[in-house]
Amino acid sequence: MAYCNKLAPISKTTVRLVMRSFAPSVTQSTVVAERSLQTSAAQRDIDSAARFIGAGAATVGAAGSGAGIGTVFGSFIIGYARNPSLKQQMFSFTILGFALSEAMGLFCLMIAFLILFAL
Repeated sequence: MAYCNKLAPISKTTVRLVMRSFAPSVTQSTVVAERSLQTSAAQRDIDSAARFIGAGAATVGAAGSGAGIGTVFGSFIIGYARNPSLKQQMFSFTILGFALSEAMGLFCLMIAFLILFAL
């Protein structure tokens, strides 16, 4: 409306009518606020690279699980060679150690898949 004084041939009422015709005819109750996340291509590349690095770091635990399983069964063989009469008790402890070590490896793998596909 500040420019209306400079418009000599057009009256102020004409400008108001023109401005009202361009105004949206939506009531306030139907207006929905929408916000979308805008990222650049470089930002998406950085995010995907960070996702791959995080998944790779999470799978390092699977290698630790393999080393733990090898240690458990290696200790079982050494213990059995020293005292064969305790085979049944040592074998039950060996299976328990194997299960716990394998569970940690599976947890690491699950976290890696969550990082890759869920985030």
